[in-house]
Amino acid sequence: MSVTVYTTSTCPWCVRVKDYLKNNSIPYTEKNVSADRNAAMEMINKSGQRGVPVIDVDGNIVVGFDKPTLDNLLKL
Repeated sequence: MSVTVYTTSTCPWCVRVKDYLKNNSIPYTEKNVSADRNAAMEMINKSGQRGVPVIDVDGNIVVGFDKPTLDNLLKL
């Protein structure tokens, strides 16, 4: 399973998503879109969104900390 979290340094919901993944022992890659323009463009191309967090679970895009959807995609 591949999980990528697009974040910014100042986003409280991004922290919640990362804590949720850590608490459930889900490995993930974090891409800070405020520091990495390529990551920002990648996130926009995948999701059509400019806001964070955006979570990519095996190609399934979740915008925001949508716990029920993440639980389903991560089989928790």
